[in-house]
Amino acid sequence: MDRKEVVHQLEELYAHQPERLSKQVRIELALRQAITQYWPSGMRLPSHRQLAEALGVARQTLAMAIQPLLEDALLKTAHGHGTWTSKPTTTNPPLHVNAQLSSRAQRVLEGPGASLIQSGAFVPGIPDIAQFPMRKWRQLYASVTVPQNALLLSYSTGGYGPLKRAIRDFLERWRNIRCDIEQIIITDGTHNGIELCAMALADVGDTVTMESPCYWGARNVFTATGLNVEMLAWQPGVGHTLPEAPDPVQLVYLTGSHHYPLSVPTSVQDKQRLCDVLTPTYILEDDYEFSRDDHPNLLFDPHSERHLLVGSFSKMMFPGLRLGYLVVPHHLSGPMNRLRSELFREGRMLDQAVLAQFMFDGDLDAWCRRIQRDYLGRQQVLHDQLHMLPQVRRISPPSSAISLCVEFAPHINDVHIAKALLKEHLIVRPLSPVCASHDPRSGLVMGVGMLSGETLVREAQRLRRSLEFLLS
Repeated sequence: MDRKEVVHQLEELYAHQPERLSKQVRIELALRQAITQYWPSGMRLPSHRQLAEALGVARQTLAMAIQPLLEDALLKTAHGHGTWTSKPTTTNPPLHVNAQLSSRAQRVLEGPGASLIQSGAFVPGIPDIAQFPMRKWRQLYASVTVPQNALLLSYSTGGYGPLKRAIRDFLERWRNIRCDIEQIIITDGTHNGIELCAMALADVGDTVTMESPCYWGARNVFTATGLNVEMLAWQPGVGHTLPEAPDPVQLVYLTGSHHYPLSVPTSVQDKQRLCDVLTPTYILEDDYEFSRDDHPNLLFDPHSERHLLVGSFSKMMFPGLRLGYLVVPHHLSGPMNRLRSELFREGRMLDQAVLAQFMFDGDLDAWCRRIQRDYLGRQQVLHDQLHMLPQVRRISPPSSAISLCVEFAPHINDVHIAKALLKEHLIVRPLSPVCASHDPRSGLVMGVGMLSGETLVREAQRLRRSLEFLLS
């Protein structure tokens, strides 16, 4: 690539980063994307002066953006010799001949997983982290990090008590769930809660039933813990495809009031009908995305001996928080708390203390109300652009969630379309890889957390034009 082409490509990538991010962050993201996806290893970059002038930033801003890439070994520099790319060029051997990995690990890695790209237009599963009240969050950290709070640096056996009380009150306000503090287990996010349930409630080879399409993260956790995953197709307004002669089911995993990835409301009657047929030992509901008014769609009963609810603050606040909760029956509370301590060695008391105060002060409620209104407006913008596209069979209605799903006619290759959109710097997930083999659905899962305002309108129009071409 000649230097003009390099500069032009970087300018385009920089222009497509969310405008609400700082110039430094936008440059870093653009460079990271160019190095990992487009530029060859060993390519020399134009001078810092040329790049800074092309992007319209100060050389100090460019230098600060480049520094993390030097630390990550994606760039190398030497005085008087310039800067060049240095991404790894080695390839991993095929998983099926890698004797160092277990068969469970191979099955996980061969299936759909977390994207290497966690920023960009329409990347799903990422909330609006740019508008989060980080100043208040930093102030709370300063207030709890004082000498008399030295115990917050220790293990958090059983979880931080005030945070459990805050979660109990939050669940009553937002989900109409009245549970006891003893039923709440603090987790390191949703995956940790699901893993704890798999380890505590099922043995290797037991069957867990999931919906198709499914949340890939939960399926990977169940696979990694050695469970036999069975998937049943689910259609909005129709319900689940019920098996004629179901095998014994140890665990049923259901999305909560809002289905992910289809991003439509669920039905408590349909979930109850499924559980009546399968008669599972335990029912785990994942409250992945929700709003204040959709709690009637939850099947979870805090007084039941077989219902569990898992939730996370990552989709409400910011992904890096990695704190969540698990609500379990009374008789499981003690054993599962002890098992969590033995397996995962609880900690992060400072994070828990800050989150508890954030909730007690009313900041989480205020943030949820504000950002959910924003998400509803953003989804409306995207819905208006996409609902008339050719080959689109269904698009999830605008909601307060961060995700939106567009379903295509079954013959459309959504994996190919997602790859084509990636070349246009539009980040989405194909639907078909998270569907069962007998479920022919095709589509795209996208998010609205990274875009707003004029940037959202512009990118939504660009997405529509790209899809019009790809679907024609």
